[in-house]
Amino acid sequence: MVQRGFLERIKKIKQKLMTQNIEKLNTVLNYVKSTFVGKNDVVDLLGICLLARENAFLYGPPGTAKSALVRTLAKTVKDGKNFEYLLTRFTEPNEIFGPFDIRKLKEGELFTNTDGMMPEASMVFLDEIFNANSAILNSLLMALNEKIFKRGKETKNLPALMFVGASNVLPEDEALNALFDRFLVRINVDYVHPDLLQQVLLAGRKLENTTDAEIPEILAHEIKELQALCKNVDLKPIYEVYLNTIISLRNTGITISDRRAVKMQNLIAASALICGRNEAILSDLWVLKYIWDTEEQIEILEGIINRTIEKDENPKSHPQALHNKTPNPEEVMKDVKILIDQWENGKLSFEEQNVIKDKLRYLQTRCDWITNAEQKQFIQKEIESLWQKILQSA
Repeated sequence: MVQRGFLERIKKIKQKLMTQNIEKLNTVLNYVKSTFVGKNDVVDLLGICLLARENAFLYGPPGTAKSALVRTLAKTVKDGKNFEYLLTRFTEPNEIFGPFDIRKLKEGELFTNTDGMMPEASMVFLDEIFNANSAILNSLLMALNEKIFKRGKETKNLPALMFVGASNVLPEDEALNALFDRFLVRINVDYVHPDLLQQVLLAGRKLENTTDAEIPEILAHEIKELQALCKNVDLKPIYEVYLNTIISLRNTGITISDRRAVKMQNLIAASALICGRNEAILSDLWVLKYIWDTEEQIEILEGIINRTIEKDENPKSHPQALHNKTPNPEEVMKDVKILIDQWENGKLSFEEQNVIKDKLRYLQTRCDWITNAEQKQFIQKEIESLWQKILQSA
């Protein structure tokens, strides 16, 4: 009885510490959200990656605050070191990993002086990531995938809590696809809506005048404790749905390797934990919207995943889980017309037919959110008409 009581007290203490650390992380994320207006989805996804210890890729044009956003998040990790670098085609290993130690070199040993460089950083941001050349690629791939720095005989475990890469283009070179694959989450970062521009200007001015004393903080070891807890989140309640979703996405033509399928479970667990839950629920699958390889897959994934999670009304769902933007009826109709033309013109492969069907299902879901009843009814008729043509050709 005494031992049981002791174990219960230990359990309560651990639960309290977990709750405190989650609150600290959410306070940090809310601070970054208030600083960067219109970027809530980006910040939430970075929070998920930080908790899951997975890598994030930011894709968007220059001037969308990609660097500033990551830099601000990194500042909140008070006892951590931040490493940020803009890669060019001529970037050398020394610039990322550090130079060889001259004193050791004189003694006949190849040893890297990593002081202030990427191998010692807790937060790593690599801008224009696809400029990485063959000289740094192999070491970078191992660092991203295994969190290990290897150079010759030298091997070192990296303390990095998260790697973030950014670019305004997607990779076209086959050699860079392996690098892109190491970033589990892909986040589209665009300019904010014109209606929010005034808030952006005010927040930007406020950021310039913010002192370190006003920035909320979380310690690196507190994040590591949460990362460890993330591995203990119970995923059994969603396993069957998750498995079926992976199969469905593969049938649609979205490539998901076994390795990525395994790692994506960490994102689902992180979504549960950041909401204070030790068990995953259906809506935690929202994170799967962000595993796209091409821009064309963004809408397809959103449609499939939204349909999967829309029935979950759990009050403890992640705020981003059922975040649907009100669609523009003209844009929806335009997309429907494109699908009609694609179906009626030319021979389509089985895979291309599935892509059209999935896009049509997505547009059907979006149509439900249109507020104008007349426009909604017209678009629904067009969608129904296309479904009839698809069924007749089967």
